[in-house]
Amino acid sequence: MPCDEFASANHTSRELEVEAGSLLMVTLCSNPTTGFEWSETANISDTSILEQVSHEFIPPQSGQSSQTGTPGQEVWVFRALEAGTSTAYMEYSRPWQGGEEAIWTFELTVTVE
Repeated sequence: MPCDEFASANHTSRELEVEAGSLLMVTLCSNPTTGFEWSETANISDTSILEQVSHEFIPPQSGQSSQTGTPGQEVWVFRALEAGTSTAYMEYSRPWQGGEEAIWTFELTVTVE
């Protein structure tokens, strides 16, 4: 999801159906130069159904502006383990004490068949 989508709806959710054994990737806009960052680990409602495999920040690609403030992307990879439904929830916050929390949120509901 690009930053523009979060600008119009700070709290976003999506639903997805996948087969057991599938990998799925979630890519969200991120701009750590603002002091905000996405949660490193997604809050997963049922880890017997869905597991987080990885999470990384990808800076702006070459050819894009490299000025401070140019957003990159955060990418999470999840594996669907077995049949059922689970959610993965992430927050975009300033992590220090007293910082703004959950300025953006993203919730993915995954149904594994």
